[in-house]
This record gives sequence, structure tokens and C-alpha cells, in this order.
Amino acid sequence: MKKQGLQLDRVVLLGRTCDEYTRYFGLEMEQWRGKKILDVASGVGSFRAEAAALGHDVTAADRIYDISPEELAPRCAADLDHIIDSVRDLNVYRWDNFYGTPERLRGLRERAYKTFLQDYREQRERYVRVELPRLPFRDGEFDLTLLSYLLFVYENQLSYDFHLQSIRELMRVTRGEARIYPTVTFEAEPSKYLAKLGEDLIEFSVEVINTDFEFLRNSNNFLRITRC
Repeated sequence: MKKQGLQLDRVVLLGRTCDEYTRYFGLEMEQWRGKKILDVASGVGSFRAEAAALGHDVTAADRIYDISPEELAPRCAADLDHIIDSVRDLNVYRWDNFYGTPERLRGLRERAYKTFLQDYREQRERYVRVELPRLPFRDGEFDLTLLSYLLFVYENQLSYDFHLQSIRELMRVTRGEARIYPTVTFEAEPSKYLAKLGEDLIEFSVEVINTDFEFLRNSNNFLRITRC
């Protein structure tokens, strides 16, 4: 039976927590203390707020950061309702490990976007509007760049060229490494772009790193990109 995935015609505002980031990116946060971290396509997630509260230097970047907190709040709630209703019965998600139930997932997502909104109001300068495949940062400005739930999952909406240019731009602003999660589509199938990216990004080392985190099936890995 063909896998049924989440059907989205746009990028939704769905927040993820610092705990989720550390799990699916395989992050040891102490390793990055004193380093500069960039979170691209960070949306309404709470990683920047939570990591900053622990003393980390994190900048968030997303195309929505010219929108006021007052405008974002109702959109967060509406998108969360839509997603929870959509994923309950889809066979591409696992409920037997981290999340357990749709209700627990909702709680985490709601906490993430509410934490984000508070930080977004108070630390607006740490939230930079960007429009991939271009970033308004200096060459090598960051030690670690993270990007989740944009590339690969939205491959039906975003072209191969967009993926290639975006990854090169991530690496332009990164002196250390970039990590991209997940490497599968919303149908839990490996992205058709993955192999070709490995061939075309010859100036970098591109590795698929396994983790023990899996909610969307087959998403227990991330792409790690470093300079050769």
C-alpha cells in the first residue's frame, strides 16, 4: 500500500522545541557553547529562545520575521489545529516513541510557539528575515547552521536548483558545518534530490548521519555538510 503523507500546498507555521532539535540533529549543545549558531527556516520554533536561555549564541532566520507577533499568534494556532487533525491517522508517523499521542504532540507544539512569540517580542533583533536561496550574513559568520522541515520534505514545491543553491548559501555563511533534517519527504520516502546533491556538491563533504529519533518514518537521520 502506498504511503500516505501530509498534504501541504504551503509551508506551515509549526514550532519545534529545543529538545526536539537536539534529538533529531544529534546535537551535543555543550560542544557549541561559545560558538555562533544559525537556525534557518526556524519559523515559530522555540530553539533560539531556549538555547539562548542556556547561554548559547543563536540567531533565527525565516521569511516570516517581518510579520508582527500579533499577526503570527492566530496563524500559529490555526496551523497547529490543521496539522494535528491531519496527522492523527496517517500511516507515515510513529506514535510509539517520543510523542506517544497527538495530544502530547499538540502540547509540545503549543509550548514551542508561545515561547517563540515571547522571545520574538523581546529579542526581535535576533530574528532576521531571509529569503532562501540568499542569506544576508557574512561569509563564515556562523560555526553551525541548522535547517529543518523545509528542504527535502517540500521537494514537490521546491526545485532541485533551489535545494542546491540554498545548501551552497548555507555553507557560504558557515565556517563549521551545516545540518539539514529530515532527508525524506512527507511521504516518508528518501528525497529524489539527495543522491544528485551528493554528486554536485563536490566542494563539500556530504554525509547522512543516523540518529535514534524518528516520528516521520525513515526520518532517523540528518544531512551533515562540511568542507573537504
